[in-house]
Amino acid sequence: MIFLSRIACVIIAILFFCEFGLSHLCAHEDKDQTSKTKLNNGKLKRVLIFSKTAWYRHPAIPEVNSFLVRLLSRYDIQADVTESPEDFGRLENYHAIIFNSTTDIGKSLDDKQRKQLKDWYHAGGGIMGLHAAAVHHNTWPWWAKLVGCGFNSDSDFVKAKLIVDSRNKNHPIVKGFGPEFYYTADWTNHDRSVTGLPGVKVLLRIDESTYDPVRDAFKTRGGKPMGKDHPVCWIREFENGRFFYTELGHEVKSLDTKFGHQHLIEGLRWIVGAEN
Repeated sequence: MIFLSRIACVIIAILFFCEFGLSHLCAHEDKDQTSKTKLNNGKLKRVLIFSKTAWYRHPAIPEVNSFLVRLLSRYDIQADVTESPEDFGRLENYHAIIFNSTTDIGKSLDDKQRKQLKDWYHAGGGIMGLHAAAVHHNTWPWWAKLVGCGFNSDSDFVKAKLIVDSRNKNHPIVKGFGPEFYYTADWTNHDRSVTGLPGVKVLLRIDESTYDPVRDAFKTRGGKPMGKDHPVCWIREFENGRFFYTELGHEVKSLDTKFGHQHLIEGLRWIVGAEN
């Protein structure tokens, strides 16, 4: 009887976790603007999430991976997670790759794997970079050129004002939240702005007057704010392929919002050309 009682407790605990986790994840689903029907057009059915790091590793990476898998499953998108670069030999099975805070990606891939990724991208694969996918990557010039900037410093996890680029206010990735709105996340200071780079469209900038852009740990280590032109999200058409970057993703709570869901799903749709 004691054994059966323990089994019952385990089952109840699992059911409680699933109910709480999925209900929390789906709390914004009914309000999401993205249509599941539009996603089922064959252009976005399978996504690879890659999260191997070669420098600082964000503790929340496993949790973010799990969140992404569950979110994409709500839109009938299969998501596989890997930290094995050898899986790049099977990229033909995927429409898109999400690079989840892959610091110093150049040290994670050998020459063969870099070529596999580039060939797949040039053949129509879409790339999404989350948060630290734009951190310490100068060991691979092609990736650095694709992203368009490097890392200088960052802020604490704080609320700040985001400004939608007026020329791109109707882009599905940011549409529906007005010309400016407040959002809470960990904000990166890049070593340069991507504004004006060929193929780049900045979707969001951050107003540095609404928060402290350099946290204390970086103030004595050369950390510098970016000023008025501080992009935090952009899309890029580069070498006949598509790339999307967002600073969101340091923690799940920066993604699991109405805006975060739309931001990710529409970003994926755009990089694979399924937005129409």
